[in-house]
Amino acid sequence: MKTPVGVIVGLWLAAWLPVGAEVPFAPGTAETRAVGRGASAIRDSPASLLELTDDELKKRVEFDLPSLGSLTIGKPGSAILINAVNLPAWPGWLVAPAADTWGTSETMAGIQAAVEKVHELFPDTQPVFVGDISNMDGGRMKRHESHQGGRDVDLGYYYRGGQPKWFETGTAANLDLSRNWALVRSLVTCTDVETILLDTRIQKLLYKHALTIGEDKAWLDRVFQFSRGFKDAIIRHYPRHQTHYHVRFYNPVAQELGRRAFPFLVESQIVKPPVHTVRHVVQPGQTLGQIASRYGASVRAIMQANGLTGSQLRAGRAYRIPVRATAPPSDPVVVPLRMLPPQTPADLAGAEWPTLFSLYPLRVGQLVDLQWVLSAALPRF
Repeated sequence: MKTPVGVIVGLWLAAWLPVGAEVPFAPGTAETRAVGRGASAIRDSPASLLELTDDELKKRVEFDLPSLGSLTIGKPGSAILINAVNLPAWPGWLVAPAADTWGTSETMAGIQAAVEKVHELFPDTQPVFVGDISNMDGGRMKRHESHQGGRDVDLGYYYRGGQPKWFETGTAANLDLSRNWALVRSLVTCTDVETILLDTRIQKLLYKHALTIGEDKAWLDRVFQFSRGFKDAIIRHYPRHQTHYHVRFYNPVAQELGRRAFPFLVESQIVKPPVHTVRHVVQPGQTLGQIASRYGASVRAIMQANGLTGSQLRAGRAYRIPVRATAPPSDPVVVPLRMLPPQTPADLAGAEWPTLFSLYPLRVGQLVDLQWVLSAALPRF
């Protein structure tokens, strides 16, 4: 596995800085941390499950699957969700009509951390709507291309006047920008958020508001992709997202544990083996039965994959053949460290926020030189 750039820079700094020197702040840099066995020394916690050996994990899958907690396996557009939890009732949010709100425990914790920060700043805040997360078992949802693994959630906006609304297009006239920025800022700095999909027009309103209250511009330029086009920006444009935030969380434990547990889940027949399709061009005289035998598939599965109502095939035409396979090998989950700003504006000082300066205090005079060194070491985007 390739070593993440952030880790390389971190190791380089550790070797370069004298003993006792502080780690510098570099706007927009986001180091990464690998999640795997040995990642947590804390016992009796979800993260301690990553300490399980493969043999222990296999026994848990076979005899005590609930003890593993939430597992998410696969990509957002093709995933399985195991041991899902439902969004708990809380005064800070309302569930949107007909929403499916099953997800991982880590996703629920991320939602709560972000919304609680808004209420910490603005105690009189009305509830915000929470839309779809996932089905109870994950998998395809009719209304979405993703939302399959319990890591995606649709969050509503805070509107002026305080009245909760769902799926109303946001504008400069109706959005409560102070509360919306507090929500977005808390997602970025207080949770393991992977991405926030949002229409660029709404992004620009939030960006301008953040600048107005004194947020660091270099940091904002790394958070919002529209500004400078950084590939690792968290907030990205996506069509039809003027009415809500589409938030995707990393799940360090649920993803990594799911990745490791997957072969044992298949072996125990708790989940079905993954299926992919291969392209086959029918030769003259070939029958459906012959092709099924060749690929180890069933005639019915081939018919379903191609929408066939009969067994007749056309020579020279390509058909999709479903083939079962074991899960492809994958690297351990890598979760970037959070993009933290250098300071907290006075307008947001009513709540506690993490900043890079609070974690890595600087001696006067170090910032400019070390920023330049870091920017030279990091790749160009």
